[in-house]
Amino acid sequence: MPESIPCPLTRREIADAYFLEHRAKLLDIAAFLDRIDRAADDDGDEDFRISAIRSCLAMLIDGEGDRARRVLDQLSDHSTEPLDTAPMKGALGAPPPDGAGS
Repeated sequence: MPESIPCPLTRREIADAYFLEHRAKLLDIAAFLDRIDRAADDDGDEDFRISAIRSCLAMLIDGEGDRARRVLDQLSDHSTEPLDTAPMKGALGAPPPDGAGS
């Protein structure tokens, strides 16, 4: 694992500079999850993208370091074989559990 590069700012300086921006992001996520909770259930199964977000949220508070890398890894497609045709236009944002679309 590469050596960690220390941040030149203090924790207080980071909080002063970035707290409000990240507070807003947390409120966005909370509102998104509230909408999911209030939405009509499609088929009883939780969408794999919502499951991925919940898994990432757990990573944020697990006390382990390297959160950005681990979250990116969780949300990344690790397939190595090229697809014959794209299943859709655009990206899903998280790999489907069965690999479809990746």
